[in-house]
Amino acid sequence: MIKKCLNFLNLRQAFLLVFACFVCNFAEAQQNAWIRINQLGYTPAGKKVAVWGGKSIRQLRSFEIKNAQTGKTVYVHPVGKDYGAYGPFVQSFRFDFSSMQDTGHFFVQAGDVKSPTFRIARDVYKGAADFVLRYMRQQRTLFNPFLKDSCHTHDGFVLYGGKAGIPDSSHIDAGGGWHDASDYLQYATTSANATFHLLAAYRDFPKVFGDLKQANGLDGKNGRADVLDEAKWGLDWLLKMHPEANQMYNQIGDDRDHASMRMPREDPYYGRGFERPVYFIDGEPQQRGKFMNNTTGTSSTAGKFSSAFRLGAVLFDKEDRKYAKLLSKKSETAYAYAMIKPGVTQTVSVKSPYIYAEDNWVDDMQLAAAMGFSTTKKGKFAREALEYARQEKITPWMVSDTAAHYQWYPFINLGHYELAKVLKGQDREEIVSYYKQGIEEVNRRAEKNAFFRGVPFIWCSNNLTVSFAIQCLWYKELTGDAYFDELAQANFDWLFGTNPWGTSMVYGLPSWGDTPVDPHSAFTFLGKHPIDGGLVDGPIMASTYRNLIGIKLNNPDSYAAFQSDLAVYHDDYGDYSTNEPTMDGTASLIYLLASKEGKAMEEPAVKK
Repeated sequence: MIKKCLNFLNLRQAFLLVFACFVCNFAEAQQNAWIRINQLGYTPAGKKVAVWGGKSIRQLRSFEIKNAQTGKTVYVHPVGKDYGAYGPFVQSFRFDFSSMQDTGHFFVQAGDVKSPTFRIARDVYKGAADFVLRYMRQQRTLFNPFLKDSCHTHDGFVLYGGKAGIPDSSHIDAGGGWHDASDYLQYATTSANATFHLLAAYRDFPKVFGDLKQANGLDGKNGRADVLDEAKWGLDWLLKMHPEANQMYNQIGDDRDHASMRMPREDPYYGRGFERPVYFIDGEPQQRGKFMNNTTGTSSTAGKFSSAFRLGAVLFDKEDRKYAKLLSKKSETAYAYAMIKPGVTQTVSVKSPYIYAEDNWVDDMQLAAAMGFSTTKKGKFAREALEYARQEKITPWMVSDTAAHYQWYPFINLGHYELAKVLKGQDREEIVSYYKQGIEEVNRRAEKNAFFRGVPFIWCSNNLTVSFAIQCLWYKELTGDAYFDELAQANFDWLFGTNPWGTSMVYGLPSWGDTPVDPHSAFTFLGKHPIDGGLVDGPIMASTYRNLIGIKLNNPDSYAAFQSDLAVYHDDYGDYSTNEPTMDGTASLIYLLASKEGKAMEEPAVKK
């Protein structure tokens, strides 16, 4: 009897040991391997890929897609190629389930590792572009509809206006527009680019956007899509920044603004009460304090002005003919201003070395000329646009795989798309080939890793990711070539969770997902207000991060397990390099989301 008891105890101990090992191995699998998905979801006919990343080598043979409600397996497929190490992972796979067209809620499972639940449906992107538009309204200066209050109502006083006969410190009415990021500086170059993207989003996908806000951003319909209201807010400010044919301004405020993190208000940092400096574009290097920028001309900012005015004139022509004529006139004078001194206009910094160090301008002139040709049909514009296009066929970062901060801006050549649409024959094929060459350069890097990541981890890498995804979509629209569909989707998926950190890079989107909660923003840190829709800067090279000034994390790093010598991302107020939202990146994302929603609704219905 005693022997039997001992045998029973031995068996029980063995069972407990085996069970403990199982639990331990399961926990290790859960801790050391992850499946990343697009938390927004996927469309039935679209590309659908999850990425598995592990910190130890495992023998994976297949993955399953399971119904989240029933647990039933609905799809099984071999895991395919092992992409090896990437970032924090020593092993990685792409799980492609694009052929699965079932709709509903699902998760991916490989061995004991499960992904978060996601949805497959035609309407997974519905309302996303309008949601992101919330951040643009929150960035408004003068009257801010989110705060229901006004700020920066005294702008501003002119600097460097001598070439136009305007004495320094002369007052100018420059109120309006958007704050650039979590500081309250305002830049014409980013604002004009943002305005163009908002206008283009409405032009190309008008059915996507709703009308829930008035022109001032407060609740109430006004018969105009909210995205067009926001674009007009940008246009109205650009008109103030180009008040006369011989006057154009580039920037309001400078980094003296960084004296403290605060909610929007009247700022007394510039020695003239609550007025802020408004920097005139004279085509020459400018400085205040110890830093000098590398401005060489008037073209880069003025070209962006002209393009935004051209597109605005088209879209407002039926609604407000007088306003449209004003915009058309300003597009001409802005184009002429760009020709005063061909070259680039950079921004100004006083205390720190960080500026928007834009180094290219022919892409801005190409877009301006392309928009001129599309609206006037004057051959002069077509010839000039082609000439500019041939001077910068590929946006340089795509080839070099690196760039300084905003060195090549916008991050893709918008002019190639606008020009190709209005050209025919060999000229059109030439322009389209430039897009393809740029995409191929990025794809050569992307196809080597499981995330299909070919965009460099420079400051504001998320902005580049959005823009590159748009270039892929435009290339397909121009050619019908679907070869880069998976690459385009991978860049889109990256923004919403298919990245090493497993997080969305957009505050509050999706509401049920892992998204930023502690961004570098006074609205959240001081005011405890959500910054719905704000696209944060995104991952940055670890080597760059280590050398930035004044970064100190305020809390334990919730993504510590996923940092690497390749790149870092922190959801922490103290990290302005990866977790600060930007207005212009968010505006570009509005275009991308509008495109995704518009295309999704064109897909044929699939039975659940």
